[in-house]
Amino acid sequence: MIIVPEREIAGLISAEESFEAVEAVFGAMARGDAYNFPVIREAIGHADALYGFKSGFDRAGLVLGLKSGGYWPGNADKGLTNHQSTVVLFNADTGQPHALVGGNLLTALRTAAASAVSIRHLARADARVLGMIGAGHQSAFQMRAAVRQRDFDKVVGWNLHPEMLPRLAETAEELGLPFEAVSLEELGAQADVIVTITSSFAPSLLAAHVRPGTHIACMGTDTKGKQEVEAALLARARVFADEIAQSVSIGEAQHAVAEGLIAESDITEIGKVIIGAAPGRQSAEEITLFDGTGVGLQDLAVAARAVELAQARGVAQQVEM
Repeated sequence: MIIVPEREIAGLISAEESFEAVEAVFGAMARGDAYNFPVIREAIGHADALYGFKSGFDRAGLVLGLKSGGYWPGNADKGLTNHQSTVVLFNADTGQPHALVGGNLLTALRTAAASAVSIRHLARADARVLGMIGAGHQSAFQMRAAVRQRDFDKVVGWNLHPEMLPRLAETAEELGLPFEAVSLEELGAQADVIVTITSSFAPSLLAAHVRPGTHIACMGTDTKGKQEVEAALLARARVFADEIAQSVSIGEAQHAVAEGLIAESDITEIGKVIIGAAPGRQSAEEITLFDGTGVGLQDLAVAARAVELAQARGVAQQVEM
């Protein structure tokens, strides 16, 4: 069994390699070559923790496994990351354990890669202003991945807690872009692409904030009850998702579907756009929205790539099982 510790991940897999892995597995899902298993997510009744599993199988790449982990809100006080994840890969031919991979950084990379895939395939080619809603840990990964997809001139940002906005400003400076802290109304008025990455249970971005031609990547809603944008916004947009079943059950679309504003049949799997089986953006005035709920196959794809790189570079540890 191969072990790739968390400490090795940063030196192994790049944002571009993560993008390629996620884009490829979305395409495999659309072709029917890969599928996710039902998500398990539970409050364990200890340490206020949420714990769960995401798993799946990619027949094309013979990648089988699961990501185990969750959210421990008290970890920050212990000098640890609140979100903890580990990926386990299995030999698809024998069922034997193949690899154990640290999943914390991989989760941030694959989440940012998914929004970047949506920007590449759905945003207007002339998009120049990037809007960021949310300034938590993952926001920096999201911004870095987004700017690889379009020639942005500026970043505008909003966060419920303004004292966290320096993270966005520092990341924009690192990328050579000016940053402006704005209201939600001003963010919608300026931004051509908007990335939401919050853990909110109440919408921040309203339908009235968003102008025609905008692409929105909603990346924070992954649990029943969470919500980042007003449900009416989905009714104004063409809606795409990583996986439709998760989108309507635990993703941003759960609210619009429950209110009868859109139907499940109104949502397009992003993988179908990638493989040319469904159209992406159809006009410069169209609003497009990607509901990125985070699927297990994303985690398996980036973990499998990390294992390949670890073996090639001689940093993988091997143990007998």
